[in-house]
Amino acid sequence: MRASFIFSEVLNGLRRNITMTMAMIITTAITLGMFGAGLLVVQMADKTQEIFLDRVEMQIFLSDQVTDADPNCQSAPCLTLREQIEAADGVDSVQYIDRAEAFRDATTKTFANNPDIAALVREDTLPASFKVRMADPDKFGAVLDEFRGADGVDSVLDQRELVSRIFSVLDGARNAAFTIALVQAIAAILLIANTVQVAAYTRRTEVGIMRLVGATRWYTQLPFLLEAVIATLVGSLLAIGGLFAAKSLFFDRALQDLYGVNILAKIGISDVVFVAPWLIIIGVVMSSLTAYATLRFYVRE
Repeated sequence: MRASFIFSEVLNGLRRNITMTMAMIITTAITLGMFGAGLLVVQMADKTQEIFLDRVEMQIFLSDQVTDADPNCQSAPCLTLREQIEAADGVDSVQYIDRAEAFRDATTKTFANNPDIAALVREDTLPASFKVRMADPDKFGAVLDEFRGADGVDSVLDQRELVSRIFSVLDGARNAAFTIALVQAIAAILLIANTVQVAAYTRRTEVGIMRLVGATRWYTQLPFLLEAVIATLVGSLLAIGGLFAAKSLFFDRALQDLYGVNILAKIGISDVVFVAPWLIIIGVVMSSLTAYATLRFYVRE
């Protein structure tokens, strides 16, 4: 009997304050949607970092004197330099690129779309080099700086600037999503509190009668709390549906070219599924705490 009474009170409350309930649902959906988008960007950044850990490398070019004296890097100082790089902290692998391979890469890869430039490239003008892949990206700069001025080194190619630009864009998108979500969360909390106060005020007479006949404070205020939770739960489900739609309509289409060349990691359905429960939990907790605090401190039936 008590459960059915509370259930009927919740339905009546949602129906009586339909406009405020709809506003609470929409605001909550936007808030959780933006927060979920931020979480998806974080997942994309983490996966993209894994891609670049496998691909991003530094290239250490050897001087002409070292290359001419030891074209196959089988003795000092070339071999010694290679061993020192391999022993450096954070280095995963070191590949020696001789002039012949550098020439093939230049003509078939680097300048493949510029045949006029490729025709000007000569094998004896290209330096040999070491391609160094890092196991720990945090050590990238230290290793590069350590061997930048080493004996036998002519120059180095630093890809940190490219990587930092890519991740700065991802960080900016994440921070923007979280900032909007924070502003919307404040609006949602204020709206939930206002809705609970209005609902309690419109039913103050019947609540007062229930208190007079022995109903506990918790029993009379539970319907108001459940109204907020149900509205937020609906909003969280809308937010999850919005993320699935955004994945198909925005991420998959707008970022298709970047996905194709493996610059950005693709957001999959599993990523949205992973984020979904957190949106529900955060929404329910936020509405529960807000409604409880409102009833505790502002409503005195």
